[in-house]
Amino acid sequence: MSGPPSAPSRSRSRSRRPAARLGTGFGAIAIAIAAAAIIWLPFVEFKTSRIATGRPLSLFASLATGWGPAVAASLVLGAAIASFAAGLRTRLIAALLGFAVVALAVGRAAEALTPAGNRIARISPGAGCWVLLLAFGLMATNALSRFRLRPARRVLALLATAAVVYAAFAAGLFDQLSVMREYTVNAGGFAREARRHLLLAAGSIAPAVLVGVPIGVLCHLIPPVRAAVLQTLNLIQTIPSIALFGILMVPLGALATAHPWLGELGVRGIGAAPALIALFLYALLPVATSTVVGLGRVSAAAIDAARGMGLTHGQVLRAIELPLALPSILTGIRIVLVQNIGLATIAALIGGGGFGTFVFQGIGQTAIDLVLLGAIPIVVLGFSCAVLLDALVDLLQGTPP
Repeated sequence: MSGPPSAPSRSRSRSRRPAARLGTGFGAIAIAIAAAAIIWLPFVEFKTSRIATGRPLSLFASLATGWGPAVAASLVLGAAIASFAAGLRTRLIAALLGFAVVALAVGRAAEALTPAGNRIARISPGAGCWVLLLAFGLMATNALSRFRLRPARRVLALLATAAVVYAAFAAGLFDQLSVMREYTVNAGGFAREARRHLLLAAGSIAPAVLVGVPIGVLCHLIPPVRAAVLQTLNLIQTIPSIALFGILMVPLGALATAHPWLGELGVRGIGAAPALIALFLYALLPVATSTVVGLGRVSAAAIDAARGMGLTHGQVLRAIELPLALPSILTGIRIVLVQNIGLATIAALIGGGGFGTFVFQGIGQTAIDLVLLGAIPIVVLGFSCAVLLDALVDLLQGTPP
């Protein structure tokens, strides 16, 4: 006959109870959200044209007879498994399958609702579809975060997801959705604006690193300079992006007028030049700050050992301090890259191009699907860059691949 549980086992059992109750509560909320989205929120919206008022349709009304109840039941069951299953692998698979079912259902609904040969009608995902995608996406993200995947596996998971999504689009599963109709109309311009967006985001990062890292090193070596420099860079961060773009248009326009050869090189008051300079200025503070923080975290013992070996201050900085501070510097670059991918959207307002072109055209034409054509790639691009750079930072910090 076993005796009473020991004090540590009693404390562990008590610590598990709040977590179990918390997990049960989140699971019940997830199922309630899925059920509410299915019953009360429109799954798709049918529009006779791209700017017409949409007619909301439920999940049951948008799919063929018999498919609606089957899809609804599978989604509720998937939410329950993704919330209450004992194994993390089971939860992840259930969440991913739920996400896939929602995506396939909205593609099938668009195909079923589009009249044959009609290229004017638009079928857009409704609020219920977006809520379900968000719910299953959060469940999958929660399960993945608990797996604590190593860097290489995170990258492979990203590549596998990209391959599956590409195969689904290549197979034409979503061709009848309104956002894909907009892509078909703007296919030529989409590739051009994608290149411009990448140029604005990445083209502003390279000079920011070349300038920001030396500024951070200077602030680290000369502490009295640090406050003035970082406060100046912080002041730039407080200027709204559209205001900074506008401020830069005046001197750049004057330079192009005074020196026509600069205009031929692309330095003008309107276009990519003011956007690139503004994004460069916004990137300086995070890069410089992360450099200062990384250098400040270098072990004093490592520096003393290097100096004891006869290394000069410059050699210690190049061979010891900067390599050890590299993970922190890359973290700052990750923040800047994701930030600039979003800020580059505003460049379309001053002729800089990028995905913001579709966003603002859609706003001006009251065409939400055109807005999504620009907004979705921005989100995907920012998320992908964050995953890749996070994996690189973990590798540099010694995490096994």
